[in-house]
Amino acid sequence: MSTASIPSLPRLEIVEAAAAPWADLETLFGARGACGGCWCMAWRCKRRDYEAGKGELNRERLKTLCSSGLPVGLLGYWQGRPVAWCSVAPRSDFAYFETTRSLKPIDALPAWAISCLFVAADQRRQGLARQMVVAAADHAFRQGAPVLEAYPVSGSGATAAPVFIWTGVPALYEPAGFRPAQAARSTGGRTLYRLWPENARG
Repeated sequence: MSTASIPSLPRLEIVEAAAAPWADLETLFGARGACGGCWCMAWRCKRRDYEAGKGELNRERLKTLCSSGLPVGLLGYWQGRPVAWCSVAPRSDFAYFETTRSLKPIDALPAWAISCLFVAADQRRQGLARQMVVAAADHAFRQGAPVLEAYPVSGSGATAAPVFIWTGVPALYEPAGFRPAQAARSTGGRTLYRLWPENARG
């Protein structure tokens, strides 16, 4: 169990998904699985499998992952209530990266990736997502990740409703030490950002 905090903001208790009751993640995501039956499977499955699984099948996929012992993500609690989620795992675990052109690997390092952030609607705009990012970096580097990637939305895409900006925005990552990767391509509103262990900031 780890804790991340930012002064003057609610202090989250943050745990690995595998160590949290599955019912807590269900409570946070709600009947819609966070958004449209996703259950954080949009980048973990091939597109056709994801679309076919929207709803119950995607829920079962995430539940299986959380009980597998593999790194899946972190769940954040405020006063005992699950209020925030961050998907963080080796980049190789996400089928999305096998087909995307704009976010292709820029080297052979076994990077980890933050693929999704979700905060309960009544708890947004309090800095909770930033706490989750800091905790995700700490978690990834403790697990031996050589570098952590994120894919924030910028430009006009950053003005969409929060639930549709599930990878976050640059202002969420830059205070934690993330910077745009030199060889990254910015396409579709997302840019590949990277964080190295020596640059991580709480």
